[in-house]
Amino acid sequence: MSEKSALVISAHAADFVWRCGGAIALHAEKGYDVTVVCLSFGERGESAKLWKQQGMTLDTVKAERAREAERAASALGVHDLQFFDLGDYPLRVGQEAMDRLVDVIRAVQPAFMLSHSKWDPYNTDHMYTTQVALEARMIAQAWGHKPGEKVLGAPQLYLFEPHQTEQMEWKPDIFLDISPVWDKKRAAIECMEGQEHLWTYYTNVAENRGNHFRRNSGGQAGGRKATHAEGFQSVFPRTVDEL
Repeated sequence: MSEKSALVISAHAADFVWRCGGAIALHAEKGYDVTVVCLSFGERGESAKLWKQQGMTLDTVKAERAREAERAASALGVHDLQFFDLGDYPLRVGQEAMDRLVDVIRAVQPAFMLSHSKWDPYNTDHMYTTQVALEARMIAQAWGHKPGEKVLGAPQLYLFEPHQTEQMEWKPDIFLDISPVWDKKRAAIECMEGQEHLWTYYTNVAENRGNHFRRNSGGQAGGRKATHAEGFQSVFPRTVDEL
């Protein structure tokens, strides 16, 4: 296992692809072991294309969503992909699943974590997942939880971009240049066949964020010529020695 690791907590099986696939691929190339936890497959609420097929069943939808996510994870270089299969619309995390997630966090010991925006009135599974991530992070830091285990330090939790930022109270304070791995993210996007209607949308998002990266890195006065980027909002203060 690499000394460098990261953890993504994704509500549904496709979220990690659209919202932070570039970050996953980029850090995998830098030697990070990136673990992705999908709390659900998105089988009820995010698989309309599949449900429109005659004779479709819940188990078949789950299997197809798992296949898509596994192919995407492979394209991105994910170290470990875990499906919790907790259901969706609504997603609910009980005590057993919470304990399992805390175990994953402690095992991974991530340098940073990634999850959804704090607010999402269009998809409450998303904002619920971030509350779960924050709670699990807190428990993993507690010395009295399973004494004797290695406790978690203080990894940053980055909130990746939601679908309609204006409605989500999401304000990015970090732009990550994913130009070197854009081909990997696009390949992963195309693995999500059940949501083909989002392929162009999230390509446009990456291109727009590339523009923002260029502007905030110096613009025409010497900014890096990023073609694609991802935006993130940090939850906790960062400790630095210089700006």
